[in-house]
Amino acid sequence: MIKLKLTDSSVNALSSIVAVLVGLLAGLVILLLSNASQAFHGFWAILSGGFSNLKEFGQVLYFATPIILTGLSVGFAARTGLFNIGAAGQFIVGAFAAVLVGVKCSFIPAPYLWMLALVAALLAGALWGSIPGIFKAFFNVNEVIACIMTNYIGMYLVNFLITRTMYDSLRNQSMRVANAANLPKMGMDNIFKDGFITSSANSGIFVAVIFAILIFFILEKTSFGYELKACGFNREAARYAGINEKRSIILSMTIAGALAGLGGALLFLAGSGKGITVVDVLAQEGFLGIPVALLGLNNPIGIIFSGLLVAYLNVGGFNMQLYNFAPQVIEIIIAVIIYFSAFALLVRGFFSMVKKRMEAK
Repeated sequence: MIKLKLTDSSVNALSSIVAVLVGLLAGLVILLLSNASQAFHGFWAILSGGFSNLKEFGQVLYFATPIILTGLSVGFAARTGLFNIGAAGQFIVGAFAAVLVGVKCSFIPAPYLWMLALVAALLAGALWGSIPGIFKAFFNVNEVIACIMTNYIGMYLVNFLITRTMYDSLRNQSMRVANAANLPKMGMDNIFKDGFITSSANSGIFVAVIFAILIFFILEKTSFGYELKACGFNREAARYAGINEKRSIILSMTIAGALAGLGGALLFLAGSGKGITVVDVLAQEGFLGIPVALLGLNNPIGIIFSGLLVAYLNVGGFNMQLYNFAPQVIEIIIAVIIYFSAFALLVRGFFSMVKKRMEAK
């Protein structure tokens, strides 16, 4: 009799795969209910849109870059026992710092200007992320409540500061950064294009991957990462072992904020001409980091692939309009697929239970 052996890694992979399949199935059902005659054509557009040409794949890389960073932000905090729902605020504060440097320091040549802008975003995001950490560590304020408050404070503060420092009234957004502030394309604009139409792909995707690897190394290979995880698993035991609990909480949220802030910089320094729009809406990329982290099971390497998957589905969804699906239907489908990523946790628990039963036999 052949016995199947499920390892922890296979359980994790199975749970994510099942979550994606369930989400796609839910999307197909919505398409059938909306327009049965074109449902399968629209569904194929989702599956194949990101690979329809090199330009579309370049857009996948462009959209994946910021949500990989916000996913890392949420995932890193989760690995240390904290729920960073404040990535949206940290994202926009970091984006503002980067764009401000890119607009006001145009006299600095490349590559120093875009490097300085990235550092500014890291510091601004870290500062904004440390606020919920400080309230949690010293006043025992739930980080979810503190993060929600800092999300809205950050959004309104950035809107106010843009109108006072670098406002483009014709477009209701921030001014364009200097060319030297944009991240280098590294020839990606010549590769990922369709005819004369180029994508927005740039070196930001490499920055995101490098930081994912760095966070993985910190969490898995350093004593500092072990202390942060130990504090997250059992705060009392960590305190008994001599780990500074308050320091760990503040540093965890500070690092998470820095990652989200960097994500904001990579989006607006991509050379796509995109500016920070002055609207009373929280940054979508901040909230997309939550399902990206869930689907990647809070593993930095897994988050790279889950971020690419979510971006791929977004790009493929745009092509559904060719089959007479309203844009609102596209948003619903993508939202269902994204939110089903949370199902990965339930599936993971199920496969873990199966694994234990098989090992018991």
